[in-house]
Amino acid sequence: MHLNARLALLLTLPPLMWAGNAVIGRVMASHSPPLLLNFMRWSGALLLLLPLGWHAFATAQRRAEIAQRWPHLAVLGLLGVGMYNAMQYMALRTSTPLNVTLIAASSPLWMMLVGALFYRMRPGPRDLLAAALSLAGVVVVLTRGRPLALGQVQFVPGDLLLLVAIACWALYSWMLARPPQSMRGEARPAWDWSQFLLVQVVFGLAWAGAAAGGEALVLGDDHAVRWGLPLALALLYIAVGPSLVAYWAWGLGVARAGPAMAALFSNLTPLFTALISGATLGLWPEPYHLAAFALIVAGILCSAWRPAAARADAARATLPR
Repeated sequence: MHLNARLALLLTLPPLMWAGNAVIGRVMASHSPPLLLNFMRWSGALLLLLPLGWHAFATAQRRAEIAQRWPHLAVLGLLGVGMYNAMQYMALRTSTPLNVTLIAASSPLWMMLVGALFYRMRPGPRDLLAAALSLAGVVVVLTRGRPLALGQVQFVPGDLLLLVAIACWALYSWMLARPPQSMRGEARPAWDWSQFLLVQVVFGLAWAGAAAGGEALVLGDDHAVRWGLPLALALLYIAVGPSLVAYWAWGLGVARAGPAMAALFSNLTPLFTALISGATLGLWPEPYHLAAFALIVAGILCSAWRPAAARADAARATLPR
């Protein structure tokens, strides 16, 4: 689909929300165990979603629609709610911001890999160039304009966790863009975004709750939570911004633009992180951040550009039939 201002906004909101989530996740490492934090986050999101999406469970017919599609919905809940965010919070306890952002920047490559392996979608030369430009922009940010600093990166367990998390997110995104037959066209239940997300959260909370329970058993007395206003405000933000706003925008954006282009927008996250750090810590972006931003935008435009004939074909393909 041709990139327009509304679609660009949809794809920009998630990295903005996720940048704040990464900062808060790092700060909250001393307030709550990571798997419990993930469970509390999505429990809050569930409470906020109920007034909007409760119709998905309102009647026996609606509940039967969910029961008929539970394997697909359970996997979506596992990948998007139960695994990705939990492993991100775990990674933020041991990994450095440099490594975390570097691994997250590999998202376009994972999107392409998952698409090629499971969906027979081979990236073209322009897609590969777009991913390279976007990744180069993030490298400029990570190394502060000195790419040779990449040789000094040392991976820790958190890096491996985030690598798995990014792979889960790539598969989750492709499952949204290429759902099974029961979730396409007229066969798909009449869910709006809030109902669809609520169904995912219900399944995801089962996974997240089981993980938090296992964490409590393993940690024992070390499972203490520092209750207070900071944790309450953090939970409010991560339940609304990264959970509701970001997932709403990401779901619509991926469905319209495709996972590969959406992944390029996700590489704006480190730039937003730099801006948030500047606003909160006084560490404002430097000239190399502007160079990185230019590279990332170039990658987005490279992926979005289509010849006039291709745009006309895409427009005809989207007309009602």
